[in-house]
Amino acid sequence: MSPDLPQLPLIAVTMGDGAGVGPEVVVAALLDEAVLGRCRPVVIGDAARLREAARILNLECEVAAVDHPRDAVFTPGRVNVVDLALLPADLPWGKLSEVAGDAAYEFVKRAAELALAEDVQGICTAPLNKEALHAAGHIYPGHTELLAHLTGTEEVSMMLSTEKVKVIHVTTHIGLIDAVNRIEPGLVERTVRRGHEAMVRAGTPNPVIGVCGINPHAGENGLFGYGEEAEKIEPALEKLKAAGVDARGPLPADTAFFLASRGDYDLIVAMYHDQGHGPVKVLGIEAGVNLTVGLPVIRTSVDHGTAFDIAGTGKAEAGSMVEALRQAAEMATAS
Repeated sequence: MSPDLPQLPLIAVTMGDGAGVGPEVVVAALLDEAVLGRCRPVVIGDAARLREAARILNLECEVAAVDHPRDAVFTPGRVNVVDLALLPADLPWGKLSEVAGDAAYEFVKRAAELALAEDVQGICTAPLNKEALHAAGHIYPGHTELLAHLTGTEEVSMMLSTEKVKVIHVTTHIGLIDAVNRIEPGLVERTVRRGHEAMVRAGTPNPVIGVCGINPHAGENGLFGYGEEAEKIEPALEKLKAAGVDARGPLPADTAFFLASRGDYDLIVAMYHDQGHGPVKVLGIEAGVNLTVGLPVIRTSVDHGTAFDIAGTGKAEAGSMVEALRQAAEMATAS
């Protein structure tokens, strides 16, 4: 064990929906040698489910229950878990479960409490299932909104990060018509500022930010749409430029991501969910990471879902979880 290990950041890793691939990707990632070299990860979840995941993956490891992250011992082959013991032993893999949805909520709640108390330096989340979450009575669109509620944060942004492109969203889990109605200059400006601050903290001191339009071809001077770009986006860009933020646009979204992938932009600002998610998932979902920007705590996540179709089969890839832990550790170290 490295003598510097105690100084590495403690990261709470929520297990996600126990019926999905979360337990598998968590175990596999926490046994990755590179992960222990960057952080001290402690799972918030269910010890028995993690042991079952290790068996499915044919991985030799010790899943050790601890009462608190400070009690964890970090040695190769050991997975530390704050065991909430909320899942039944016969929980089926790959099937929607109200019990699993409720447990996933409790995992996130405990992690948020630990982070707010500064008992851990960051949170890294495995995927939860929104339908299961709702079936359990927790009506949140996803992790982003749930963590905002748990931390008392009024407004946050979702950022997706891959090797080729990074994107932050002005709106996320709402319908397209509602998204267009919600977009206004103040929200655009605040989103860009959160993205700018996140990029600076991550080591890009002067990020070049491309801001997408709403309509095809960014409206093409009023040819498409009803002047939304001039009304909702351009006033924000004027204020940002005056403040020294290098935000450019509005850009046609169908070219913005190509330009970002070749290095013209450090960050792209998407106006709505699919405008940002589609290109990112094509360019790098395997190692993509989801970050919540604007929280009082660090939070990263895998950029994939619960994958019920392969849960419990040992086929899930842990690369996104490994990368999410790397970025959580990097952000915690820089804080």
